[in-house]
Formats: sequence, structure tokens, C-alpha cells
Amino acid sequence: MTKQGQEWFVCRIEEFDQISKKRFQVQDRDIVIIRRGEKFFALDSFCYHAGGPLFMGDIEDFNDLSCLVCPWHHYKVHIETGNMVYQSIDPHNPKNPPVWKNSGQKQRVHRVTVRDNSLFVTFSDCTGDLQSDQYNALEYRQRWQTNS
Repeated sequence: MTKQGQEWFVCRIEEFDQISKKRFQVQDRDIVIIRRGEKFFALDSFCYHAGGPLFMGDIEDFNDLSCLVCPWHHYKVHIETGNMVYQSIDPHNPKNPPVWKNSGQKQRVHRVTVRDNSLFVTFSDCTGDLQSDQYNALEYRQRWQTNS
């Protein structure tokens, strides 16, 4: 069981010299760490919507928000907040252009600290359940690994 507030070593920063994201097992969590410029972000690896392999998704920018796009259903998760990002269309005025919105935090995110050329993660201290939690439980991850 991970301890909230405790910092865990993940890797050396050089592991991100040629890549922008990588999946890690840290304690009992399966996370993906993303590099955008000089900043690093961490999220649970499986998508809140249907348990898709979020760690395999593309990183895309929507309305100045960097998102990880789930390869299964193309849901967009803001890498900094875990919010679901989507385009809203006004059904009463369909000629109006779509507007980017978010529906609040769905995916659990974690804090990444860079120190001495190393990456450390502090797991989320968010209380309560998030939609992504059911797919990031050990039982689901083991089932997914068996079927993939």
C-alpha cells in the first residue's frame, strides 16, 4: 500500500532524453510520467472511462491544454489536473463554434519532483474516489496484463 505524502524515486531524468512519456510501477501504483518541455506530470496508467491503456495514448494540445488521449475511445485527459476535456456544442445554436470545456477531475494525478537529475513522485492526497480508481486497482491491472 502506498503512503500518501511520501516521495518515491522513479528514475533518472536521462530516461526522458528521447521520449515524452513512460510507464512505471512505483510501489503498488501503475503510473505514466509525461515530459512536456522541462515539466513532468504523472497520472494513473488506466483511463477513467473504461480502463483503456491511457499510458499508450498520444499527447495532444487542445485549447492550450496538454492532454493524454486514450487510444480506446479518444477521451482527453488534462495531464496537469486529470480533468476530462471535451468540445461542447450548443444544440440551440448549432452554427456556433464548439467550445472547449472540462467536466472536472476524473483521472488521479500525482506530483513529480525533479531533484539531482532524478524524478520522484508523491502520490495524490486527493481524498475520496475518482472515476479512474476502479481501473487502477491491482485486480484490474492484473486482469489487463493477463489479457494483453
